[in-house]
Amino acid sequence: MDSLLHFWWLIFPLGGVIGGGVRAVSAANERRAERRLERYRIKQQTKIAMAQASGRPRDDESLRRRELHKLVAAHSDVDTRWLDYELDVAKLLDFPVMTDLRDPLTLAFHKAKRHADLLRPDSIEDILGDRAAQLDYRDAVHDYASAFDIAEAEAIRRRRSDFSSADRERMARAQSLLRLAGDTGATPQERHNAYTRARTELDGLIALPAAAVAAIEQSIAGELES
Repeated sequence: MDSLLHFWWLIFPLGGVIGGGVRAVSAANERRAERRLERYRIKQQTKIAMAQASGRPRDDESLRRRELHKLVAAHSDVDTRWLDYELDVAKLLDFPVMTDLRDPLTLAFHKAKRHADLLRPDSIEDILGDRAAQLDYRDAVHDYASAFDIAEAEAIRRRRSDFSSADRERMARAQSLLRLAGDTGATPQERHNAYTRARTELDGLIALPAAAVAAIEQSIAGELES
């Protein structure tokens, strides 16, 4: 016991060694814990990335589907705006440039319409998996809408200014007669006579759209036969 007391002074350096060892072990444990935590984070991030990657094709397809629905709706919207002129002859006579294919802007519109109609799919499923076809259709619809806007703005600006005073009077008379021809309150004979006179007024002046002519003639013929 007395001999041990002679080495009392060793307690301090040994305590330092022991304390250092404890701290080293603690630090090593912390590093192992951090590595385990880092491996866990990497695994979780990998799982998330794989889940996102597996879901991306479905997200892309959903996006393409929405884009195509919007394109088809935009195409139909321009068609409807054009039909306002094609079927309403009285309105068309206010803006005759819309059917004058001698005008470059009108010709460009009709070419763009034919191209868009040619690329329009019967169903979006037909081109859902063909990105090139989707882009071609998108560009065609945009060109169609732009060409129509430009042609319509020019037709509204010019109205009947390209025609002589006498021709404008003929168009005004034809417009009134065509309104009578489309009036279901008039007798079938009155409507028939008004339509015949309107065609005479417009002969050599402006060509009526085939769809409008067919609609008017079918309506009048149906009443004459009844």
